[in-house]
Amino acid sequence: MTKRAFVIGSGPNGLAAAIELARAGMRVTVLEAEPTAGGGLRTLQLTLPGFAHDICSAIHPLAASSIAYRSYPLREHGLEWIFPPAAVAHPLDGGRCVLAELDVAKTAGRLGRDEDTYKTVVSPLASRWDELFRDVFAPPHFPRHPSAFVRFGLLSALPAAFMARALFRTEEARGLFAGMAAHSVLPLEAPASGAFGWLLTLSAHGVGWPIARGGSQRIAAALISYLTSLGGEVVTNHRVTSLRDLEPGALVLCDVAPKTLIRIAADRLPEWYAQKLARFRHGPGVFKIDWALRAPIPWRNSDCAQAATVHLGGTLDEVAASERAAWRGEHHNKPFVLLAQQSLFDSSRAPAGQHTAWAYCHVPTGSKEDMTARIEAQVERYAPGFQTVILARHTMGPAEMEAKNANLVGGDLTGGAATIRQLFTRPFLGMYSTPVPGLYLCSASTPPGAGAHGMCGYYAARVALNAKPRSNAR
Repeated sequence: MTKRAFVIGSGPNGLAAAIELARAGMRVTVLEAEPTAGGGLRTLQLTLPGFAHDICSAIHPLAASSIAYRSYPLREHGLEWIFPPAAVAHPLDGGRCVLAELDVAKTAGRLGRDEDTYKTVVSPLASRWDELFRDVFAPPHFPRHPSAFVRFGLLSALPAAFMARALFRTEEARGLFAGMAAHSVLPLEAPASGAFGWLLTLSAHGVGWPIARGGSQRIAAALISYLTSLGGEVVTNHRVTSLRDLEPGALVLCDVAPKTLIRIAADRLPEWYAQKLARFRHGPGVFKIDWALRAPIPWRNSDCAQAATVHLGGTLDEVAASERAAWRGEHHNKPFVLLAQQSLFDSSRAPAGQHTAWAYCHVPTGSKEDMTARIEAQVERYAPGFQTVILARHTMGPAEMEAKNANLVGGDLTGGAATIRQLFTRPFLGMYSTPVPGLYLCSASTPPGAGAHGMCGYYAARVALNAKPRSNAR
């Protein structure tokens, strides 16, 4: 195999792929189109001086479990994880609030009549989270831990909305699970939505949802530092427009969306393969707000301040209606809002005594609707007086999100809709491999999909390193 490799794109997957190639003894160069490396792992002063805002990824439910990250000495390269007391807070009307804490029993204790059911369902799998992660967050294979995998599969087979209603009786338990499942960016009636709900629930209990001290950019910085120590390099402001621009015969891994691969490899991809890539479906986009705040968010229920992540959507029915609307091309009046308040746990994010907040809601792909008022109304619903603590705001719709990161097609944060058809063999059966020898895809559009965990790049690099020479045959 050639000893020269290029990785196009410096998101978490591109950097993980580069590290795996460098650890195998290859000379690796990562090429990044933007002035700053990191892809979705970037932190900038978007509002006022001294306020650090994460451009895209802010909370990292799967990063602490990542096989890739855990095999790298990232702490030695400057990365420090912060684990808030609770992974998620889910407030409800009337001043109620549910917390997803590391301890299953404490979480269940807040669920009233659903306490025993929650413990019975969640505890056996939460205690085996590490084993489950290794089987679920991998390309299709025979599971190494079949009993946990089968149990999870049976639990995840039904849509989130159906599962929540079948298992739970209280608004608290149903709402908590709905918020978890809404991270799938699917209607909660869609088959795969239940799997996402359980995975994020189990990660909350298995390890917690950390934030990176200093901002998500620190994750990218640690990955780059480690890559550099292995002899690799990252070149920014270098947009690859064609594979012909790269050294002939080199191995090439692409941390890009399928439509970008079509463009840069247009003269090499067989027509049948390009057509399959063109049919790859992206999901709804997001409308995002970053705030500079003069004080912490004044939550009606102070328990909300125990979590860096707050799900604002109320009941299961409300969350489901919001997520269904985005898929129908509609803008919901009371959108489900994912909010992060990192500065409560990381004082480096804002000047002394002041704070940051980050939030988004799902909108139709490519939407141009300004959702500022509707998002802020949802925050105000659970935190009366929120408007009075805002110093400045910065907004980004789908077009602005894609401009910051070309992989966010139409504002889609997930690298492609997580439908059953695209969930396990994304972008389709070939996954990482392409018909072009030495050319691979390693973005979130490959298994195991979205999340700042680097696993797509990790596995893509391993496939590339183990590949045998082959022809362009279909």
